[in-house]
Amino acid sequence: MAETDYYKILGVPKTASGQEIKKAYHKLALKYHPDKNKDDKNAESKFKEISEAYAVLSDKEKRQQYDTYGSAGFQQRFSKEDIFRDFDLGDILREFGFGQNFGGSGFGRTFTSGTGFSNGAHFSNNMGRNPFAHAMGGGTGGHHTARQTKGNDIEYEIALTLDEIINGCQKTVTINHAGNSDTLTVKIPSGMTAGKKIRVPGKGESSPYGGPRGNLFIKSKPVPHPFFEIDGNDISTVREIKLTDALLGTKVDILTPSGKEITINIPAGTKHKAKLRLAQQGLPQMNTELCGDLFVVIHVSVPKELDKKQKKLVEKLAETGL
Repeated sequence: MAETDYYKILGVPKTASGQEIKKAYHKLALKYHPDKNKDDKNAESKFKEISEAYAVLSDKEKRQQYDTYGSAGFQQRFSKEDIFRDFDLGDILREFGFGQNFGGSGFGRTFTSGTGFSNGAHFSNNMGRNPFAHAMGGGTGGHHTARQTKGNDIEYEIALTLDEIINGCQKTVTINHAGNSDTLTVKIPSGMTAGKKIRVPGKGESSPYGGPRGNLFIKSKPVPHPFFEIDGNDISTVREIKLTDALLGTKVDILTPSGKEITINIPAGTKHKAKLRLAQQGLPQMNTELCGDLFVVIHVSVPKELDKKQKKLVEKLAETGL
């Protein structure tokens, strides 16, 4: 799945305020609006792109989801239709001063062409609806294509073992809703760590008004592992070493989550609970070639009792100021 950088599309930093985002979209909308660039497919494509970016970044909840999960994770959660729900582009453009003259055929063509967003929805000259509005009746003046309300989405939490998160798997799930049940075989991609979701279109609740069914979202819940602690795509494990190894340094063999054995150096003077980072040896990131990190937490074992020989040696060390 291609990465989409909405901040880059609008030319703003990730720290941009809502007003800065709005100002950037205003400037780009003036430049790329299709009625100012008739028959220019590049401008038309750019206008759709900046409108999608603004629909996400101008919405507090969608922006938080995008910032939290990144492009790939966001696209797993939100379809194009979800992005434009409750987003009235016509009102926004009128606010920018485009006026009635910007609602003509060029604007409608932007959202009804084969590469557009709207699956047949279109704008009339009043520009009063967004391309994914689910109107129960016709639009203003009868020009807007009627669309019926979609059914509610369903979220289903599924337990995944460490091996299933690393390698991906297939799961058979049974979804009960409205007195009915659906049994589905779902492909789980690798890297589906805690909270990650995949969308199964059209497997949510039925619409009470005859519209399309909602979507099913499968959410990951990792099963606790006896040796590894999972934190997103990073993972940690504890390795115990002797006090003398901590003082003098040593080498130990570590088993990664994927089953690979790696020899690592424990430097002299390592402290109790020190963390050693093994880059890219953690869990895969969903829909990318990247991995998180593996952290080896060192526990220095201190004996509760010393025999006579050990006690004398420690006393001699103490005399040296150690």
